[in-house]
Amino acid sequence: MKEEDCHCTNNQNLTPISMNPRNRFRFILISLPLLGIILSSVCFGKISHSFLGLGKANKAVIVGEDGKVEWKMDFPCSDGWVLPSGNVLLAIYPTRDFPKGGVVEVDRKTKKIVFSYKGQQGEISTAQALPGDKFLVAELGPKPRAIIINRKGDILKTTPLACQKKNTHMQTRMLRILPNGNYIAPHLLDFAVKEYDSKTGKVLRTFPTDDRGRQKRDWPFTAIRLKNGNTLIGCTNGNRIIEVDDKSKIIWSVTNEDIGEKLFDDACGAQRLPNGNTVITSYHAKGNSVKLFEVTRDKKVVWRYSGMNAGFHHFQILTTNGKPLSNNTLK
Repeated sequence: MKEEDCHCTNNQNLTPISMNPRNRFRFILISLPLLGIILSSVCFGKISHSFLGLGKANKAVIVGEDGKVEWKMDFPCSDGWVLPSGNVLLAIYPTRDFPKGGVVEVDRKTKKIVFSYKGQQGEISTAQALPGDKFLVAELGPKPRAIIINRKGDILKTTPLACQKKNTHMQTRMLRILPNGNYIAPHLLDFAVKEYDSKTGKVLRTFPTDDRGRQKRDWPFTAIRLKNGNTLIGCTNGNRIIEVDDKSKIIWSVTNEDIGEKLFDDACGAQRLPNGNTVITSYHAKGNSVKLFEVTRDKKVVWRYSGMNAGFHHFQILTTNGKPLSNNTLK
């Protein structure tokens, strides 16, 4: 390349771009789109996550960023967390030792159970650690309820849940406490996410998920209250994720049609990452199919996990490219 090829001309002489503010500005405008494409490709290509995976077939596993299982506990689970202490909190399906489901906290290093609670009705679907050594638990059965328990297993608070009672398993999933103390609960066969006053059990707001007709089976499984006040909802068999505002208006959604691939296969768990992307699980995925994938706001798939032989009910992203997530509770 000749030296003059790196310069631009004006009426008097050849002036380097770096010396001409107007041309430098033009160069930046032209280069930015290309730079964005290059950076996006590089960044997306390098994304790796470690995560806690939860399900009936896979049990409870921690998968490293290299895709290998680093830790496993032989409990069929629907919900769980890696706690700040490093211990793992699990909501487990009925087993021999927990015939009506239960909650356990496991020492990650020794695998010893340091806390347990046995369900008193039909099934335990979710658990969330609270300040003060307490736990929020969703207990399903003839009287579906949200309970707060302590480490002794004492029930400190009970809030009834307003949902159907014919199908225990489908009463609710991913019950969560909100910053204002209210509860948010997805009720699958009711086709609704409901926000409750935790003290009275009064339903304060309802977010329907049957806008496409109930034949679509948009059963809500995960409901995440975002920092902007919107609610992110995973719609299981409907194979879509929606984000609704406080008036239940859908302001964002993503489906297989949007991403151009059939990656959605029973969209149960979801997690909103600090960068605004959303990770989604496909519970019915088998074999080499994609079990977890990450999509951007403009619906581009930037990460996927195809390991293990079965999908996950839910999960918790733990690290990205070797760095722990600063906020990994939006799940």
